[in-house]
Amino acid sequence: MTEKERIVYNILTVCVIVAGIVTGVWLSSQTQFSLNRTPHESVSAEPKEVPIYFVETNEKKVSISFDAAWGCEHTQAILEVLAEHHVKATFFLTNIWLEAYPDMAKTIANAGHEIAMHSVTHPHMPQLTATQMQEELQGNYDLIVQTTQFAPELFRFPFGDYDNRSIRIVRENGFYPVQWSIDSLDWHESKSAEDIINRVTLGLHPGAIILCHNNGTHTAEAIAEIIPYAIEKGYTFVPIGELIYKGDYITDHQGM
Repeated sequence: MTEKERIVYNILTVCVIVAGIVTGVWLSSQTQFSLNRTPHESVSAEPKEVPIYFVETNEKKVSISFDAAWGCEHTQAILEVLAEHHVKATFFLTNIWLEAYPDMAKTIANAGHEIAMHSVTHPHMPQLTATQMQEELQGNYDLIVQTTQFAPELFRFPFGDYDNRSIRIVRENGFYPVQWSIDSLDWHESKSAEDIINRVTLGLHPGAIILCHNNGTHTAEAIAEIIPYAIEKGYTFVPIGELIYKGDYITDHQGM
């Protein structure tokens, strides 16, 4: 073998060795990847389902909503502010609250506000079986109709807690799952009326859904400032059922 042939041979040998090492590392990584996945985990993740957080629109329309699970001391004051400014809101009611305050529920409905669903017992829905979820939805729907004569179309997850399965079950039962894009944090005792006002007004945008609660200590005081501020900026308040798109609609990963 000539010197030139020996050099070529050595180069080829090195190339073969390097190729073998690279192949071995790749195979090892694939094996490790397979071992690190659970038996039910697929390589391509299931597309994430999301509820409606807000609506994509150029119109300056927004919705203000109130969750009702406990307490009623401040609800009448909220209704008075809404009436003063001719605003129709959406109230998400649980059976816990409906059973405790049926007359207030009727008052809300008779004032022309939209009534929506918030479950029977305010549970973490993803922790329930499919049958239990059905019972939370149907039981909530039935009591709302029985108490207010309003047939609700919207459902809000207690604690804002959902997963793909719970969203599918809500939709399969004919309801629209709705969250929020602006959280007032009015339930938090450390939040003053000014804190609530700032959170909402700074976050205001077309198609926004504002989350408040029917029994927040400073909620009535705060919305008494928020509503005229928004109206002055050219916004119109409508119930969520009038804000969202119905029928064939698409919800992207941002919930709009």
